[in-house]
Amino acid sequence: MIDADFFSKDKKVLVVGAGRSGMAALRLLAQQGCQLAISDGGPLSRLGTADQQWLAEHTVFQEFGGHDQKTFLWAQCIVVSPGVPLDVEELVKARAKGITVIGELELGSLFTDIDIIAVTGTNGKTTVTSMIGDLLKAAGQQIFVGGNIGTPLSEFVLSGARADVLVLEVSSFQIDSAISFHPHIALLLNVSPDHLDRYASYGAYIDSKMKIFSRQKRDDFAVINGDDPQIKKRLAAIPSTIRAFGRKKSSHARLVGTKAMVQLPKGAREEYQLPYSLSTYPNSDNCLAAIVAVRLVGCPSQAIVKGLEAFKCLEHRLSHVGTINGVAYVDDSKATNIGALQSALAGMEKPVHLIAGGRDKGGDYQLVGHEMRTKVKNLILIGEAAGKMAAAFADCVEIKRAQTMDEAVAMAALAAQPGEVVLLSPACASFDMFKGYAERGKAFQEAVAALQRDGSGRPQTGGRTLPAVEMRLTAPCE
Repeated sequence: MIDADFFSKDKKVLVVGAGRSGMAALRLLAQQGCQLAISDGGPLSRLGTADQQWLAEHTVFQEFGGHDQKTFLWAQCIVVSPGVPLDVEELVKARAKGITVIGELELGSLFTDIDIIAVTGTNGKTTVTSMIGDLLKAAGQQIFVGGNIGTPLSEFVLSGARADVLVLEVSSFQIDSAISFHPHIALLLNVSPDHLDRYASYGAYIDSKMKIFSRQKRDDFAVINGDDPQIKKRLAAIPSTIRAFGRKKSSHARLVGTKAMVQLPKGAREEYQLPYSLSTYPNSDNCLAAIVAVRLVGCPSQAIVKGLEAFKCLEHRLSHVGTINGVAYVDDSKATNIGALQSALAGMEKPVHLIAGGRDKGGDYQLVGHEMRTKVKNLILIGEAAGKMAAAFADCVEIKRAQTMDEAVAMAALAAQPGEVVLLSPACASFDMFKGYAERGKAFQEAVAALQRDGSGRPQTGGRTLPAVEMRLTAPCE
């Protein structure tokens, strides 16, 4: 088993992937005095100026624009960035030669003894990770929030900063490349089909998520969604103490109206009135998970109340962009999988004009067929997956096709009536048309802003445009 002492002076280590996490790992390893190499499939020019300058000033063998098997076999350990599939030929051959392959998150965790709260799940993990951090900060604790969002763990370790607790968002890719990662509290929020372009099956993807508990002990905690059928099937595989959240009375945290009812480990019960912005699904479930986690590390209830009231919902997660002529426009661009779309529609109480599509991730769109039939009036499809999605929903809803986001928003605006919702919730990756989900969400917001500027949010009636009227959404941001 590799530990921090393994990375001593002159150890040969290869870092694969020169993104932010890869460069953080490289810098941490340089601090240990390792012999270093970096390999990246892209060009050196894509790195920022600071990273290029650091590489020029340090003794690092650089391999850009492709991978050479000799470089991989040179190493005594290989550290991979989350975006690098573990089944690429070079890594497979390296493991066959007995070379250990770990991820950047695993590397960083070897160099800290601070308790870790780790959050994973198909949807909601960024929101819950951020919420846990905010609640603990409201209690006056010094908290690091990062991992798969913001700052990589290796970058935090390298800084020499201290914290009372590390709150980490953890992706399935990071879990796959961990061999000793041991969170004191691990949260699994939900599982639904995602990343099936990378995993052999849905079952393999679920197994990956479940590995977050694999190195826990009995005095650690597993916070799980007690309503999720796939998680419930695998409870026997969890070695730590389970705390469940959900709708059932047997859950340790459940929603009653708009109140979170929480049972503490020693039998005491507490209740928390959720703020309006967090009181509907899926935000209510996010709150349940976060409250359970922070109470397990002793966060005072007063700090939880304060933190929930101050919490700001994250951008591109069911964010209310604006209301034009009584039609609400909602940006849920972060919904990059089918489960996220399902959650978004479940929280909608008004008829929806849905904009969806993008790069397919291998899921079964028919899993959201019920919500499509009962919640969606019009489906406007964009991107590479439009044909596949149109075939899946042909019997569920009226379907239109658009070539651009501007065109999709214009189509939705023409069809929507006052009191209805235009929702961008793609259920797909964005890389066919955009650099990422944030750029896609921004394009949606700009298209809505253009409607507001030119008054075309609704077709004109009798030569006059109806005035805009603000309304509150029944389903706030995720």
